[in-house]
Amino acid sequence: MNKPHLSISQIVNMNVGFLGIQFSFGLQQANMSPIYQMLGADGKSLPYLWLAGPITGLLVQPLIGAMSDRTTHRLGRRTPYFLIGALICSLGLLAMPFSPALWFAAGLLWILDAANNVTMEPYRAYVSDRLREEQHASGFLTQASFTGLAQTLAYLTPSLLVALGMNKDALGGNGIPVVTTLAFVIGALLSFTTVWWSVRRVPELPLPVEEIARLRALPHGLVATLAEIWAALRDMPATMRRLWWMALFQWYGMMCYWIYIVPTLAATMFGTDDPHSAGFRDAALLNGQVGGFYNAVAFVAAFAMVPFTKRLGAKWVHAFALACAAAGMWWLPGIHDKTWLFLPMVGIGLAWGSIMGNPYVLLAGSIPPERAGVYMGIFNMFIVIPMLIQAVTLPLFYDGLLGGRPENVIRLAGVLLALAALCVLAVKSPKSP
Repeated sequence: MNKPHLSISQIVNMNVGFLGIQFSFGLQQANMSPIYQMLGADGKSLPYLWLAGPITGLLVQPLIGAMSDRTTHRLGRRTPYFLIGALICSLGLLAMPFSPALWFAAGLLWILDAANNVTMEPYRAYVSDRLREEQHASGFLTQASFTGLAQTLAYLTPSLLVALGMNKDALGGNGIPVVTTLAFVIGALLSFTTVWWSVRRVPELPLPVEEIARLRALPHGLVATLAEIWAALRDMPATMRRLWWMALFQWYGMMCYWIYIVPTLAATMFGTDDPHSAGFRDAALLNGQVGGFYNAVAFVAAFAMVPFTKRLGAKWVHAFALACAAAGMWWLPGIHDKTWLFLPMVGIGLAWGSIMGNPYVLLAGSIPPERAGVYMGIFNMFIVIPMLIQAVTLPLFYDGLLGGRPENVIRLAGVLLALAALCVLAVKSPKSP
């Protein structure tokens, strides 16, 4: 198709929906471990309780990506998936903080993550569909910037509510703080409304008549979808294959950080391992503050990276950002002064801004446009398979190799991100124009 050149405001508007999607993910990253522990989970079992995201992503995103490639709905190829996923996500966010028991919260997270996955990869394919190749860096790094903004807001919302006068120790009937409950309600409102804004302001391009005829002539149904996924795996571009090793270490490390950062801060900053103590609740609020800070860094950095990515290439910028995060995570558990805690978050923020943009710049230039949906879905397998490996393997050596201490998990994350930085340098791709 002859794609029009989009203005900066149009690129921003088409990515507003990512604000709602990533606000939801930010709420999960900041709050699910504390919620699980407040409902009775122990530290060793936390990775198992986080399995919902990786497994639903592994099953849902390649299927939805392949289906969206062949969709000819009047609203577009990707839009029906955005809207359905965002609506279900809103309902899941509303229900989560009212979970009466651990099993209920864990089950609800499966529904919530499945809905987010239905929305997210078609959304990435939509950016690839809508933009010319020379605008891919601007599109995906703007998307990364909205990720930083959304997660900044998600992490900071409970602290902002406390600053506005709410009692941080006020608890619901299930022991979950009221400020956490209200943060999830805000997320539910954002999830659908932001996606609707993007769909209305920058609709998908209509498919040419001959392309619609071609898509309708293709076989449909589950068997045909699975066959398309298998064919795409078989024909996977070499650049995409090389990105696997980077993704393995990168996402294993990030999951270690998200799951164990609150227990780590509780131990290092407040001297407690008790999830029902005031110190643990203070650690959750502190994580919201430092998490909001690193996501704010990601928001700014993603925009700032655009000229560097265009000039130097995505892999060099991404390797530098990962190395900064590796150093920050290794240093973080040794910090006992809140003021210094924000310094390693600069490195983590640089990496997070890059993670959500630069790998997709590398990917988008290597995949055929007619298979953008299925390859974006398969690339998500590069995210969720490392998460699954982390959930299954970390409990096996948590007590022995890591001494049963969450601080050591954060140090492990630093080592893994350093390995990811080395792996991305091995990706052979032409320098960005």
